[in-house]
Amino acid sequence: MTAQTLIQSTLDLPLLARGKVRDIYDLGDNLLVVATDRISAFDVVLPTGIPDKGLVLTQLSAFWFEITGDIVPNHFLKVVDSPRVPGIDVELPREMIGRAMLVRKAERIDVECVVRGYITGSAWKDYQQGGEVSGVKLPPKLKESQELFEPIFTPTTKADKGHDLPITYQQVAELAGEQGANAVRLRSLAVYRYGRDYARERGIIIADTKFEFGWLRSEAGPASGGDNEVILIDESLTPDSSRFWPADEYKSGGPQPSFDKQYVRDYLEEIAWNKAPPAPELPPEVVERTAEKYREAFQRLTGRELIRG
Repeated sequence: MTAQTLIQSTLDLPLLARGKVRDIYDLGDNLLVVATDRISAFDVVLPTGIPDKGLVLTQLSAFWFEITGDIVPNHFLKVVDSPRVPGIDVELPREMIGRAMLVRKAERIDVECVVRGYITGSAWKDYQQGGEVSGVKLPPKLKESQELFEPIFTPTTKADKGHDLPITYQQVAELAGEQGANAVRLRSLAVYRYGRDYARERGIIIADTKFEFGWLRSEAGPASGGDNEVILIDESLTPDSSRFWPADEYKSGGPQPSFDKQYVRDYLEEIAWNKAPPAPELPPEVVERTAEKYREAFQRLTGRELIRG
């Protein structure tokens, strides 16, 4: 583990979960979320990290949480920019500064809330087969990567292992209740539309993205008049959770160049990896090119410099 590439975080705190990218520590009412430089593709974590990736994911998510908080409530409290974290006795190592985020604890809704503004990726394959995506009927004769008239909500399962599978809105309601399903659909579309328009003015097309939500439970509870709130959690509009395309190179009718980890996916397709563990190491040129894409996307969207330890 170095200051340049953080693959796994280790703190003397209760570890709640270790995901494909993030390590999550339980602080009682709050969580400490550390975005490492791990990268996954085709649902497999690769052995090679991408330098600065965790910095970009944490700080770009924080940026979006800050500017969309009035549209949709979220779990964000602060980015950790020093070794001392309020309410935590443990001092963070230098390499975690800028990668760690303090957030409110919420009860996760086990749905990947996917929003698509353009027809690409797996949605393009589904459309070619049946003219629809996740049960949403689309107009005929669309081209690959074409912008849709309106963004569509195409949820999937939230699988801790293996592949996420498309589900219907009714299945979302069965998992989250009618109130929860309506909230995640409307709030996903609202944040996507805001982010899409904001990014477009800065030369980036956000073709699609995925969100996660959770219940922020009221201490009083519904029986005492308290309300449970559906809030945005995890990450928001990052190169890991979205497809970012350079607007000045966009042309419908085929695949697009990107600012996201599509560069890694394309390399793995080229070498005909079977998409099963163990994943291959990435060559230095792919690692550096991917890191450059992440940094450029962050700078274009935020106009900020990355906070480093």
